[in-house]
Amino acid sequence: MNPRQLKTFLAVIRHENLTRAAAEVNLVQSSLSDQIQALEEELGADLFLRSRQGVVPTPAGAVLKAYAEEILALNDEAKAAVSAAAGNAAQSITLGTLETIAAERLAPWLSLFRKKNPDVGLKLKVGGSGELLAQLQQGSIDVAFTFDRGHQDERLLTRRICSEPLVLIAGSNSQARPPASLASLSTAPFVATETGCVHRHLFDIAFAEAQIAAPSIVTEADSIATIVRLVASGAGFGLVPRLAVGRAATRGDVVELPWPGKPPAASLVMMWRRRRVQPPALTLLLQSASEELSLLRPDDARLRHAG
Repeated sequence: MNPRQLKTFLAVIRHENLTRAAAEVNLVQSSLSDQIQALEEELGADLFLRSRQGVVPTPAGAVLKAYAEEILALNDEAKAAVSAAAGNAAQSITLGTLETIAAERLAPWLSLFRKKNPDVGLKLKVGGSGELLAQLQQGSIDVAFTFDRGHQDERLLTRRICSEPLVLIAGSNSQARPPASLASLSTAPFVATETGCVHRHLFDIAFAEAQIAAPSIVTEADSIATIVRLVASGAGFGLVPRLAVGRAATRGDVVELPWPGKPPAASLVMMWRRRRVQPPALTLLLQSASEELSLLRPDDARLRHAG
């Protein structure tokens, strides 16, 4: 099994389509099929089931997926470690995060980190929580900043940064009154992210833990910023991280209402792959995040920059 074969195999897993997978790895489809066939012959097992609907992994293919990701990640890790030891390594880190965290929490901290470490290059990728986890497992990002969902993966390490409170918001023109109880919210219209997103998970958990039916979701949106704007326009209530509400509240677009009962909160965490040798630049960034990110707010960065 060589790295090129494994990259081709994982491309087919991702796309479930040979034509799209071939385009990703820059192969003609016949060459891609030859690589998969050679891999199957070496392993003595069929890796995919082929049909008119596409290709899906067999049980043997599903087992190989985790090993292929680990082998390729270890291959990249070995190259980086050797380059670092030889003094040839480029100081570069790729971070993945949710849109809200990127704008409201990471931007001011990363600005200060770059001033202290000008030789470290940074690349920031924004995506959904499921997408970030997949990218971390595949090795296309070095560290992910997201809200904790209790995901367990022995290949990853997790460190809690801080607790981010969730707040109930309504449009300032909606004349919404503070809810008398959590049960009274179960009949209210809400705007939320799609099922599978970490924010939607936190929304559902808030009601599930109180053993109350979750409210009706009248509109689904793919970002917290969009939810805040929809709530401001009167589309419904929203339960969102407080860090996403600041500017809209300052403008008077939305109002924060008291949450009936214990206010829900989300743990902001950073996750990264276990490595035998940690890249020096990543070690610097993880240490900085642990020491400074939990203390820094956007206004703090602007004040420090102005001073």
